[in-house]
Amino acid sequence: MSARTALVTGVIGGIGAAIAARLAADGARVVVTDLPGGALDAAADRLGLPAIAADLGDPGAVRALRDRLVTDHGAPAMLVNAAGGVCNQVGTPLEDVEPDAWHRIFAVNVDATLYLTQALVPAMKAAGWGRIVTISSGAGLRPSLTGIHAYTAAKHALVGLTKQLSLELGRHGITVNSIAPGFVLSNPATRRQWEAYGPDGQAQLIGRIHTRRLGTPEDIAAAAAFLTSDDAGWITGQILGVDGGIT
Repeated sequence: MSARTALVTGVIGGIGAAIAARLAADGARVVVTDLPGGALDAAADRLGLPAIAADLGDPGAVRALRDRLVTDHGAPAMLVNAAGGVCNQVGTPLEDVEPDAWHRIFAVNVDATLYLTQALVPAMKAAGWGRIVTISSGAGLRPSLTGIHAYTAAKHALVGLTKQLSLELGRHGITVNSIAPGFVLSNPATRRQWEAYGPDGQAQLIGRIHTRRLGTPEDIAAAAAFLTSDDAGWITGQILGVDGGIT
């Protein structure tokens, strides 16, 4: 892995940061990205990794990110799309879903993966080797505990995109898989959701998890490290539930 460059998105959140740290510890040359601002700067400082800021929902910004990445660090052989989330939204009745809110969640969870893959895959094809990992969710397999229609729909779309990309890219030596995390306290949104359950709701959720504990960002990072490795070369188009058995 030490000869390969990896781009990890969404490192302001705990899952993206943990994946970046794990791949770097395993020897990859990791570059991180997220929205421009102090939060990305702080995350990069904590990780000790180079950062390139970009709005990943903007195709032009993604192409500019690609060009700078290739110039400064070389073409990445690994892409881990950890950017996503609920965009500070909360569950609403169907009648109250606003188009702008709907599209905002799709932009960060689905569009960004499409644009990044379009930008980075040509170099992977030329090398005959590549690893792409998306971070979906249990909400990509069933209704979401968040109650947010757009989040559930976007994660289902991301699962479908992952499988379609696998079909197209596998012949070029590029695997495409997704990790569907269970409940992980990885950012302020998940912590607010956890607190909203109250003691009884928290106990019920823990009771449904076979391991009787919540996940950690490091649990997800371990799965990402495997799926980006040579050992996972014949695993593609898969949705790996990392959820303590709740599925």
